[in-house]
Amino acid sequence: MPRRLDLPDSASTATPGRDGRLHAPSAERNAGPILDLIRHHGPKAGRVLELAAGTGQHAARFAAALPGLDWQPTEIDPARRASIDAWASDAGAPNLRPAIALDATAPGWGAEHQGYDMILLVNLLHLISTQEARTLITETAQALAPQGRFILYGPFLRDGEATSDGDASFDASLRAQDPEIGYKDDFDVIDWLHEAGLDLVDVVEMPANNMALVSQRPF
Repeated sequence: MPRRLDLPDSASTATPGRDGRLHAPSAERNAGPILDLIRHHGPKAGRVLELAAGTGQHAARFAAALPGLDWQPTEIDPARRASIDAWASDAGAPNLRPAIALDATAPGWGAEHQGYDMILLVNLLHLISTQEARTLITETAQALAPQGRFILYGPFLRDGEATSDGDASFDASLRAQDPEIGYKDDFDVIDWLHEAGLDLVDVVEMPANNMALVSQRPF
């Protein structure tokens, strides 16, 4: 079951519209930089699996901007799946598929969803436990096609330290609600990627103290 957390400006507190679309300002703000990242590091054509797609704002924008990609959004929460589909209807992108139910932290899904040329995860790792994060990465590695890429975006600790007072405060607030969650250390996550059999391609500093880790499944 997804955790119920007090989170500012996220899919958990997104504003619903009349047509069923949820709107998170943060998703709108970071869409441009993430789209640029995908254009640089993602495939020009192929199958994409977006884990924990949230409101659907990203799926709608990215699929419309990248028509060569067959975009499959996933979400564990039914209300968010409805929002994703509402955003998809508004975008009218023929390469954007209806959202499917998937718990990215559960073991076993990688064997059921295979052959993806890219898997995208935005702003989830700090909201799940270390064990759940490691399971997610292991399953992602199984779901990728050879040379498929995993783009992982979000806030991280850098060598055990928060990059700003705001990040330190947010991390502390998460851990106060659930001591098993919170910001993950960048070096730890890179180790988990390697342990899952993925090769690190790039580490990209992103706006608002975020980071993207780009990894690839070898041949």
